[in-house]
Amino acid sequence: MSSLTIAGLARAAGVGVETVRYYQRRGLLGTPPRRPGFAIRHYGPADVQRLRFIRAAQASGFTLEQIGELLSLDASRDRKRARALARARIEELDAKIAAMTKAKAALEKLIKACAGGRGACPIIPVLAPSLQ
Repeated sequence: MSSLTIAGLARAAGVGVETVRYYQRRGLLGTPPRRPGFAIRHYGPADVQRLRFIRAAQASGFTLEQIGELLSLDASRDRKRARALARARIEELDAKIAAMTKAKAALEKLIKACAGGRGACPIIPVLAPSLQ
């Protein structure tokens, strides 16, 4: 895997070629120069690793701007700022988990209310109230 075309890079990282080009346009992934006499650019293992990091960071919920900052922090070895970004992301995730836990409890309550009694199930009117 010492020299990959853009298609090989994309395949190695599990993304499409257009995704690679998009990250290049966003400045998250470099565009290597063409070798003299060749029209094709070649990528190496470091490019695969960087592309995999970008995808993993996205899966963790980081924005592309935050990913760019993390990449620049890695180059500068600013661990303190990287930890701060990760802590902030954990706080955001904790808030979403709390909101989803609350929503789950409300839905469970609605399910119980729908199981008993007579008439229309209350789930639909509660989730989509009429425009009265």
